[in-house]
Amino acid sequence: MHKYIAKLWRKPMENLGKVQKDRLIKWREEGTVVRMDRPTRLDRARSLGYKSKQGFIIARVRIKKGRRKRPKVSGGRVPKKSGRYFSLNTSKQAVAERKVSRSYPNLRVLNSYYVGEDGTHKWFECILVDPNHPVIKKDRNIKWICSDKQKGRAFRGLTSAEKKSRGLRNKGKGSEKVRQ
Repeated sequence: MHKYIAKLWRKPMENLGKVQKDRLIKWREEGTVVRMDRPTRLDRARSLGYKSKQGFIIARVRIKKGRRKRPKVSGGRVPKKSGRYFSLNTSKQAVAERKVSRSYPNLRVLNSYYVGEDGTHKWFECILVDPNHPVIKKDRNIKWICSDKQKGRAFRGLTSAEKKSRGLRNKGKGSEKVRQ
């Protein structure tokens, strides 16, 4: 079943069509961070570590598209670096993970994935884990996230999206020394 869901999500606007369009219209009216009952993309959530059990939470996040806009210089001299737009050194997905982490400070961000975009926004779903939940503490596959070393994962570059923006995800690429 997950294989067929993944195939649909390769081209969501073509394959899902009206369903995806209606979702985006509904999501625009909702808040920036919305807690959900179940993931929109079950195949992607499962591949990133989500399990349908207590202690796992899914939250959808809305991020503005485009580069960051710095406030306009109000008066006096105009500095050399007064350009209005500049790009962050992290991806929109990493920004979304940080935003969720601020909204749910008692939970840990496990991972996130893309769910849609329109002209002005991008949406990501983040998988959050409650480190204080007894079910999570007993599960030997996920109990590593209960450690104090995993606090603030999204802010310290420990999630997959952050590692990718830092160039740490492809171990073979770029890690070899250049021969002279």
